[in-house]
Amino acid sequence: MAPIKVGIVGYGSSTKVFHLPFILPNPDLEVVAFLQRAEAPKDKSNIEKGVHCTIDHPNARHHRTAQDFFADEAIDLVVVCTHPATHAEFAEQALLAGKHVVVEKPFTPTSAEADHLIALSKKQNKILTVYQNRRYDSDFLTLRHHITRGAFGRITEFANHYDVDNPPWIHLSKPPGPGDGLLYGLGAHSMDQTLLLFGRPKSVFAVTRSLLVPEDTFTIILQYSSNDLVATIKTTPVSPVNPARALKYWVRGTKGVFVKNGEDVQIEQMLEGGLGVEDEEFGVEPERYHGYLTTREESEGKFERPSSESAVRFDGRVPSLKGSYAEFYRDVVAAIRGEKEVVVKPEEARDVIRCIELARESAESGRVVEWS
Repeated sequence: MAPIKVGIVGYGSSTKVFHLPFILPNPDLEVVAFLQRAEAPKDKSNIEKGVHCTIDHPNARHHRTAQDFFADEAIDLVVVCTHPATHAEFAEQALLAGKHVVVEKPFTPTSAEADHLIALSKKQNKILTVYQNRRYDSDFLTLRHHITRGAFGRITEFANHYDVDNPPWIHLSKPPGPGDGLLYGLGAHSMDQTLLLFGRPKSVFAVTRSLLVPEDTFTIILQYSSNDLVATIKTTPVSPVNPARALKYWVRGTKGVFVKNGEDVQIEQMLEGGLGVEDEEFGVEPERYHGYLTTREESEGKFERPSSESAVRFDGRVPSLKGSYAEFYRDVVAAIRGEKEVVVKPEEARDVIRCIELARESAESGRVVEWS
């Protein structure tokens, strides 16, 4: 089967770090065009890699205007990797041009824009999805595995942390615009994971602070009425702690507890370790990041105690599943070819944006806000 032809909007770090390394090794995808407004350098001999798409991908077409890019009939799938304020605009143009679309997160600055795109994708009968790659993190895959197998019984409390320590990318060179800030950045990942696990909450309460930049620190509490679950989502850019000690997940249930520290290693392995998706070690989490599980239920498979100790609780470290951002694009290919449903549904990404809106409303008013 012929590969799906990919056109990418934007040529910044999002494109080069989070998308191309997982698109290029996929034989079912072929990058054929870029939309980069900067003029191609006339003398390419002394230009460093990463500056311009024509240097790094000389066989792909370079478009400088959206009109020319979206008129390119060879493009089947558009990947939008621009500032969040322009996501809705470019996604709409792609859908109207008859292309399938992947939008970098956050989906859109507002849920109304997301609703418009979802309706348009259905009208055009095209795949629309959002790059929620953190669903493919090693630690999140491990967490879902233990929840699915019932290790915790009825879950009563869940905490999802995504902390960083003064990274240079949070310091914007200009005032924040629509879709900027850690609520839309790291928060969109944590909210997506939490809503995927537990669905829409009954209510949202949030407190936001500004420690280094505007609205960079937040605590969001989601309350669920069906099972008395409380989920907490937290992020701060002031966290001077070794990643192996930094809390990622805390799950408490009627039958067990899971505590997970550390950070998914895929981007670190790629940028600092020189590994690629084809390497066997890629996505394998180091033992120091492995989570701690205690459960009253008899464990399964590799976690079983000796038969003489059957039906006793398990208490100890458990290995993490292998992470794979490349799986996102394999899933996109399968969805475009009609082999499976799209994994990251646009309606789910829309609910993430709605959760951000409700969290900001709660923080501004100082009250609990019902999901609406």
